[in-house]
Order: sequence, then structure tokens, then C-alpha cells
Amino acid sequence: MRTSGAWRVLPTGGAAAAGPHEGGRSPLRGRQSRQPVTQLSAPPLAFSVKKPELVPTARPYQQKLLSFLLLFSTMLPSLQQKINRRMHFSKTKHSKFNESGQLSAFYLFSCIWGTFILVSENYISDPTILWRSYPPNLMTFQVKFFYILQLAYWFHAFPELYFQKTKKEDIPRQLVYIGLYLFHIAGAYLLNLNHLGLVLLVPHYFVEFLFHISRLFYFTDEKYQKGFSLWAVLFVLGRLLTLILSVLTVGFGLARAENQKLDFSTGNFNVLGVRIAVLASICITQAFMMWKFINFQLRRWREHSTSQAPTVKKKPTVTKGRSRKGTENGVNGTVTSNGADSPRNRKEKSS
Repeated sequence: MRTSGAWRVLPTGGAAAAGPHEGGRSPLRGRQSRQPVTQLSAPPLAFSVKKPELVPTARPYQQKLLSFLLLFSTMLPSLQQKINRRMHFSKTKHSKFNESGQLSAFYLFSCIWGTFILVSENYISDPTILWRSYPPNLMTFQVKFFYILQLAYWFHAFPELYFQKTKKEDIPRQLVYIGLYLFHIAGAYLLNLNHLGLVLLVPHYFVEFLFHISRLFYFTDEKYQKGFSLWAVLFVLGRLLTLILSVLTVGFGLARAENQKLDFSTGNFNVLGVRIAVLASICITQAFMMWKFINFQLRRWREHSTSQAPTVKKKPTVTKGRSRKGTENGVNGTVTSNGADSPRNRKEKSS
């Protein structure tokens, strides 16, 4: 049966009507009577193929950095054990040496990776993107993975205190040290200040890497002091750079932005209260670090001055009323029993 673009259902004993022939007569002849035809429109067969979402993958240089970190982290304990056996460190120096070895590797890796991110996203050539692109619509994979790695490392530092058998008097200092990192990194991640936090972390990590690598050389050779001098200069410059970038971005750039409404859906936290809290936390942290730095330098200068102070030799004291002959025969002004003026000899002479 032929149809013109439609499906036709013929009832029992009926004939097709409204066909393509003139007058709508059915080509079927015989006893079949004209019956109403129920027409059903055929749904279009449209197959929608959903494209698979692209899973973000690491770039080649990120893969190389990750492979380098895994290789170095596996080789680091064996290297530290060999150096410890050769140098025969005490327990205190042994724990500090292991701490500096782990932190120097982590700081170096994070500093190189963060520099690659800043260069690839043009934050070094155009620093105004720090406040012009706020709030960011999308967070790139490499930035998000960088922050996840940072938070994971500093959270793992809490149980590491137990496994490294840290002394009780050093635990409060370590807790403050780890807590400051977690507070600022998590704050930058949650407030969408990702790129500002990244720009501040890279120079800070470089300065910290220089300190710990200098301390490693100091443990092997206590006369090595050049690295600490360079670290002291870069530490002060790093604190100034942190304050300048923070005030420029938060205090001036975000303060002049048009959109200054708190909106959790878009991730916009550019309001006056949040800006004041961010600047206050950064300034207080930098002041605390400078205070610790000044105390550290003063302690080093005192130790250096006491080690180089000339030792004054005490002159032997001569008691009065003693004869010159007696002092020559004695030790430190006392007369020996073999001397000529002993009481026994005097008694023999008198007798």
C-alpha cells in the first residue's frame, strides 16, 4: 500500500481514504466500504550523539615536574641516611637536617611549578590581571591542582610531627608554622584570590628554599655563612614585595572595581569587610615573621661575637709574707714538703 509521507491504519473491513488518487477514492475495489482513516504522524528519527567531555590532563612540563618530585622524594631518605652516617649528627641536628632536606625539595618544586603557571597565564607580563579578572569565571586545571597539592602537603605535616619524633618544646613552633600556611593558602583558594596567592607564594618559597639549603650546607660545614647572609637580604625584600602587591591588589585594584557585591553563586567576595580582613591578616603575618627574623639575627650575632671574643688569661696570684725561695719551691705559692723550710727540718736544726 502506498502512502504519501504518512502512516495509515486501516480498520477491519475498511478501505483507505484520502489517498493520493483523485477524489480520495481507494484503489481497493470489492466489498470494502469507505471508512475513516486514522493517521499517525511518524516521529522523526533524530539521534543526538553527546560528545564526551574532555578530561583535563597535565601538560608535558607538569608531568616532568611530577615525575621529578616522585623520583626525588624516593631518593631523598636514602641520601639523608648516608649523610647522617658519615657526619655522625646528634639527635637535634639529625631532626633539623631531615626537616631542611624535605622542605628544600618541596619549596624548590613548588617555586618552579608556580613560576611556570604565572608565565603561561601572562601574570608576569600583565600584573593588572590580578584585579581585572576578579572574580575568575573558571579556574584552570593547573592552578586548582597546585592548590590541592599545597593543602595536601601541609595537612600531612601534622602526622609527620609524630613520625619524626619532634621534641615537645618544638611542637608549638611547628604548629604555628603549619597553621599559618594552611590559613593563607585555604583563604586564597576559598576567596578566589588564587592568582594573588600564587604570586605571593612563589617568592616566599624561593626565600625559604634558600634558607633550608643554606642550613644543609651549614650542618656539613659550620664555617659556611654566605647563604645565610644572602637569605637575610632576600627575606626583607620578600616581605616588602608581599606588602606592596597585597596593598596594590586588594587595597587599590579591587577597591575600584565596579562589582562590589557579595555573591556566593559567582564567587565574588569583593566587599569592604573581606578586603580589610585580607589585608589585616597579611600585614599581621608579615610583622610576626619580621619579629621572628630580628630575634633570630640577634641571637646569631651574639653567638658569633662570643665565639670570637679573646680569652683573657688569669695571672697567678702571689701571697704576701712568703719568701721568694719558698715560692720557687712550691706550686702557686704553696711550699712543698721537700723544701728546706719545712717544719721537720727546722726542728732538726734547733736540736
